[in-house]
Amino acid sequence: MSQSPPPESAASPAPAPPAPPVDVRQLVTDAGPAGVLAIMALALPPIGSIILFWAMATTELGPWLRSHGTLGPVLFAVAFALLAGIAVLPTYAQCALAGWAFGFWTGLGASLFGFCGGAAMGFLLARRASGDRIEAMIAREPHAAAIRQEFLGPPDQRPGFWRTLGLITLLRFPTNSPFALTNLLLASVRVPWGPYLLGTLLGMIPRSALAVFIGALIQQAFSKAALASAAPTWVIFAAIGSAVVVMAVFGWMGNRALSRLTPPTPAA
Repeated sequence: MSQSPPPESAASPAPAPPAPPVDVRQLVTDAGPAGVLAIMALALPPIGSIILFWAMATTELGPWLRSHGTLGPVLFAVAFALLAGIAVLPTYAQCALAGWAFGFWTGLGASLFGFCGGAAMGFLLARRASGDRIEAMIAREPHAAAIRQEFLGPPDQRPGFWRTLGLITLLRFPTNSPFALTNLLLASVRVPWGPYLLGTLLGMIPRSALAVFIGALIQQAFSKAALASAAPTWVIFAAIGSAVVVMAVFGWMGNRALSRLTPPTPAA
């Protein structure tokens, strides 16, 4: 009596092929002028922050701004908008300068006007530079297209106001969110103008306020007149350390919220 052959086991699915390496040069070429802006947004702000902090420590930049009276915050806000909009200086460094030069409340007001102006300028520059190239690049990549549709809906439909506002607020909230690069990304996928500006304002107020606060504290710590009547030095540095910890917590909360919104990679 012949034995029947053992039942065949179900064939295991073939492992997914590894993702091809990213050709950065090709990406920049496909993006055109937007690719050049992306490189600038990554490279220039860190260099600019080093130069700005050096100038704060070695020059009379703060007293020079204060010497202009009520015109000083206006000059600062205009310079903030220009330098942030063209991706030369990061927002956190300029907010620290505002606190250093004007104190907390005046520095915060000047910073809010500055980064809103910088966001508007960066948006207009990026929209002109990107054209339809970035949307075409996203359409060719299934994962990128799925993420874009999950966040903003199909490219041929106008995204909902509140959903877009919430997304942009979360994108701006983490302290490690790059200002200029985020401007470029949001403009390239054609988010509406209203949620873009309002979400930028809402998302950046907490981190900007902390940076201004730290700048104001440091200015007090290095002011001989203030040190004569101020709290002990350890109190000042403890306050700075607490602000840094709160800023790190804000960044962790924003990144955690974004990770929950990110859709899974679509199946092949």
